[in-house]
Amino acid sequence: MTEPSEPTEPSAHPEPPAEPSAAPVKRRRGPGRPRQDETEDGPGTQERIRLAAREVFAERGYDKTSVRGVAKVAGVDPALVHHYFGSKDDLFAAAIEVSMEPALVVPAIVGDGPEGIGERLARYFLGIWENPASRAPLLAVIRSALTHEAAAKVLRGLILRRVLERVAADLDVPDPTLRAELAASHMIGIALLRYVVRVEPLASADPETIVALVAPTLQRYLTEE
Repeated sequence: MTEPSEPTEPSAHPEPPAEPSAAPVKRRRGPGRPRQDETEDGPGTQERIRLAAREVFAERGYDKTSVRGVAKVAGVDPALVHHYFGSKDDLFAAAIEVSMEPALVVPAIVGDGPEGIGERLARYFLGIWENPASRAPLLAVIRSALTHEAAAKVLRGLILRRVLERVAADLDVPDPTLRAELAASHMIGIALLRYVVRVEPLASADPETIVALVAPTLQRYLTEE
């Protein structure tokens, strides 16, 4: 026969009841500020938005493109687009700059000095227009610039200020702004007739033929006293 067990005496130092764990505090974010998990990709996310913007602007044009539409294609929140690029105009400029890459091409155009700069400039300009990937957004900016001041501002800023004026300034010639504008008028005129209006025989002419005919004029604009 088993003996009854002795009652257990209460501990002299009883454990306090466990407190419920505190819920994580969620920080509020101001308008236009992305969540932390939205910014982890950093430059990769910005590049994805830029490429999405180039695609949407090329397909829909400036007027019918919205920041929300670009964000949807990029797979991000619209607030993140505003955080990285600001306004729709700034996003438009960033999208077009992907095609032109002025920071890379200007040194390549002026690097070998004034000799042959007209040919290098004509070859660069026709090269980005002949490439289907960069042609589509440039068509969007050309067409939109005819009716929207914001698009015209982007065109002036990228083609004239970021490329041609820097080329002319590096050559140290008189009246670099006027010379850059003359060169710009020549090249944009060719773009309008060849790629937008598609006037023949210019629309079907071989790019090398165009370069050979245009290069001496650009050379004169940018180098002769």
